[in-house]
Amino acid sequence: MDIFRKKVNTQAKTIDTSGFGTNPSSYGGRFINKDGSANIEKRGLTFFSRISWYHTMLNMPGWKFLSLLVTFYMVVNFIFALLYYAIGIEYLDGIDPTGNEWLKFGKAYFFSAQTFTTVGYGHISPSGFLTSALSAAEALTGLLSFAIATGLFYGRFSRPKAFLKFSHNALIAPYHGGTAFMIRFAPFKNTKLIDAEARMTLGMTVMGDDGIPVNKFYVLPLEMERITALSLSWTLVHPITEQSPFHGFTKQDFAAAQGEVIVYVKAFDDLFSNTVAISTSYTFDEIIYGAKFEMMYAENEDNTKTVLYLDKLNAYKPVHIG
Repeated sequence: MDIFRKKVNTQAKTIDTSGFGTNPSSYGGRFINKDGSANIEKRGLTFFSRISWYHTMLNMPGWKFLSLLVTFYMVVNFIFALLYYAIGIEYLDGIDPTGNEWLKFGKAYFFSAQTFTTVGYGHISPSGFLTSALSAAEALTGLLSFAIATGLFYGRFSRPKAFLKFSHNALIAPYHGGTAFMIRFAPFKNTKLIDAEARMTLGMTVMGDDGIPVNKFYVLPLEMERITALSLSWTLVHPITEQSPFHGFTKQDFAAAQGEVIVYVKAFDDLFSNTVAISTSYTFDEIIYGAKFEMMYAENEDNTKTVLYLDKLNAYKPVHIG
């Protein structure tokens, strides 16, 4: 790991409440992933002790969630069909016990599906104590399973979420005769966000006064930390002044240093009637030195609406920084 040996601006304000430690040898990779999750792998407990199934099911992608439900449904019915088959097909009225074995198992599987979902078409019915007890247990299993699935569906659908997209790159751009660190984000769904607030923190691995590498965290004051309504894009601007930790940094310094800018954004969603929050981060290799964001909104053809071009969120053009 290369340690940045250049002295960071001593006028920059450091913080001790970042939530991250100061020993760089204890950290691997970035602090925060691009999606805002902590870049941490937990060990020391069993897998089932350190995982929350509720959080996992709410956070997994939709296609994985649906695939898991369908797989669970098929596997459970397959298991119950095996049990019905083991007890004996002759205890399921409506199935010809002299037919093909695969056909009999298939009918037992679909009887299981009808019992699990409590549909009960009536073409096949259990007879005998064991088969009746098994079908009763399966009906209860189905009711509980669908109750859990319904709760998860509602939780995924109703969970407050900040529908914001961030630019892939951060920029060092000209600003009021100097330079500034800039990132951009925008709402991408038909949400109504008000009282939006943002803050940025810089984490860097530097050489300490005693010659030992340390992680230091700095406040990055923003030109504007709060806006009333977040309807269009918002470019967060950290002016690189004499109090900025970036003061005196050149393009070569950004290439040589190991650092990460962590971004936190929260806003009040009027439809959810709740506060939503999101975070992301930018490592120094994701910073473009000497660039400027292109405008991503304009009036429409008849000048009656403002059009927000979300596909231009990452659009920038190179500029010269003297």
